[in-house]
Amino acid sequence: MTTHYCYTDSPFGKLLLVGDFQGLSLINFQDGIAPVLPEAHWRKDAAFFVNAIVQLKEYYAGKRQRFSLRLNPSGSEFQRQVLAIVARIPYGETASYADIARMVGKPKSVRAVGAANRTNPIPIMIPCHRVIGTNGKLTSFNGGIEMKQWMLDLEAGRLDADGVKRPPLLNDVVEQELADDLAAELV
Repeated sequence: MTTHYCYTDSPFGKLLLVGDFQGLSLINFQDGIAPVLPEAHWRKDAAFFVNAIVQLKEYYAGKRQRFSLRLNPSGSEFQRQVLAIVARIPYGETASYADIARMVGKPKSVRAVGAANRTNPIPIMIPCHRVIGTNGKLTSFNGGIEMKQWMLDLEAGRLDADGVKRPPLLNDVVEQELADDLAAELV
């Protein structure tokens, strides 16, 4: 079976996409901590990944919350179980490593869950960036903590159309109180 690959841009540099007719098997951050080089037998073919590239661009623009591609992640049975749970974390939400360990039925396997998440071969589409520490803090991410924070901000609606973080919005209650105070002063 032929393995295809191509490069595409992301807000944080180049990504390498790798897959075959069984599905997308790798997204690698080329500017990250462990860039992957294409193997000699792989075939460069951007057309093979058009759907994936379009969906990634829609995601970065805040117009896509779910990916609809065939994925083919590698890994042990346990790693695939963890990734299947991570894949179900809803857009805009997070889960802790302990949460995932409980969901996989091994509540004491928090470190093993962390290792499986860290070796996720298809980040972004299997949203390992949505996994955080039990204390609510961000933990490592192969694309870098800045990209993890950017994606979480994107999903929380804290970025403007150019991907720049906007100032926090006042909640409706505070806005209403300010409006009521202003109205009282005008009377």
